[in-house]
Amino acid sequence: MSEKSLLDQWRSMAYDQTLSKDQLEKFWANYFLIEKGIYEKLLADPDTVVKGTVKELAEKYGQDVMTMVGFLDGINDSLVTPNPIETMTEDTEVSLGFDKESLYKNMVDAKADWLYELPQWDAIFDEETRKRLYREQKASGTIRKPKKIGRNDPCPCGSGKKYKKCCGRNV
Repeated sequence: MSEKSLLDQWRSMAYDQTLSKDQLEKFWANYFLIEKGIYEKLLADPDTVVKGTVKELAEKYGQDVMTMVGFLDGINDSLVTPNPIETMTEDTEVSLGFDKESLYKNMVDAKADWLYELPQWDAIFDEETRKRLYREQKASGTIRKPKKIGRNDPCPCGSGKKYKKCCGRNV
């Protein structure tokens, strides 16, 4: 077995800098189709926790082990109990028990509309819930700056003085 972990092997293959832009685009387009197919099967029965070794899951979904490692890397943040992806081997027992809301939000965060728009979500969440989750995820990435305190505004400490004469004196 190679000295590199499966995850390192996957990442060096998926982010190979020696490949041309076209080759990488083809690699990822193919991977996204495979990923979509696996999610369609998982979301068809969302309450059943799929378990097995990395090799068994790869065979179950008709994929090679490296593609399954990539899938496990992608879904890991959405799992109820994360898998040990950094150290896993083909024989590591893994679980695909995912948190539905977390998975949906992570798909939105990844801008993976081909995943968060899958028809299987209709049976899991009603349209209103999907919209709420979508808005929550989009808002979580928005940085809002507080209103700047002007020199002549009342001091936020509540002293009743102008900011420039109170807390803003040494700024």
